[in-house]
Amino acid sequence: MMMKKIAIYGFGRIGRQFLRIALDNSLFTPYAVADVKDVKTLGALFSVDTNYGRWKGTVTVSDAAFILNENEISYIDSSKGIPNWGEMGVDLVVDCSGRATKREGAQAHLDQGARYVLVSAPSKSLADCDAVLLKGINLDHFDPAAHHIISMGSCTTNALAAPIKVIREAFGIEYGLFSTVHSYTNSQSLTDQPMPDLRDSWAAAENIIPSSSGAAKALQFIWSDLKVTGKAYRVPTRTGSIAELNLVTTRSCTVEEVNNAFRKAASGSDLAGVLDVLEDQWSSARIVADPHSSIIDLNLTAKQGDLLSIATWYDNEWGFSNRLAEVAQYIAARI
Repeated sequence: MMMKKIAIYGFGRIGRQFLRIALDNSLFTPYAVADVKDVKTLGALFSVDTNYGRWKGTVTVSDAAFILNENEISYIDSSKGIPNWGEMGVDLVVDCSGRATKREGAQAHLDQGARYVLVSAPSKSLADCDAVLLKGINLDHFDPAAHHIISMGSCTTNALAAPIKVIREAFGIEYGLFSTVHSYTNSQSLTDQPMPDLRDSWAAAENIIPSSSGAAKALQFIWSDLKVTGKAYRVPTRTGSIAELNLVTTRSCTVEEVNNAFRKAASGSDLAGVLDVLEDQWSSARIVADPHSSIIDLNLTAKQGDLLSIATWYDNEWGFSNRLAEVAQYIAARI
């Protein structure tokens, strides 16, 4: 079977971790990386990462390529527009630019000859993609004939989807609220200055900043009857986040029954590598570079009357990038 050509469009935080994971785990070697910045700077940023350290392989660059462990990956300057993917025979574009959350942004890749687009962000609406597909949740619903624009949701979407799946199947969910305590991101400012979102105008490394979360909408794209919404608080940590999910379940349950359901799911096949549990007491440093999407802190599970509260950790960059690479491999093998 001919190896499918995968291209990365946007080589920022997620794009670079996505490539590290793809190479380190021998998932695939992308054909090309496209970005608006110069190849020398991008190569340096790939080689040494503040959050995850030095890449263990060798990194050299030419004017037109990255050479990573002797694998040559074409570099494309996309400052003047989306490349002609059709001329290159690219099958799947993984858009890590953050600008394909509306259909026209993702469709532009198809118009340039790509066969499929995997968006590393939550689409604005269900009409802006053909499907929201998450590993361990509904990835087996992928239909190559119907799904040409696929959204992976957000890191928080993936972190919440796994425990929601477990609770829905074991106890049912009437409704719920979540709050995620999330490390700051590039959408914020390093110093106080005017930003499009007023709250983001204050220094990210010095403030707790309330923010919206697109996870609730993305979760409803998967489960249309789900009545869960929430918000985020950005905090001064470089990576690593925790979400608290408060639910009223359909069937009564105890803390021990809930935790046992998570233990069983973590050791099962559907959520293997996606969901994990922590039996001991940890802080956020424990989950930096953890590849799971959702890591349930069993000591924080609580019950008050009909209200169930659970907490799940996730490395908002590394965990999500692992799923993105695995989903890209899955799609490429089926197109």
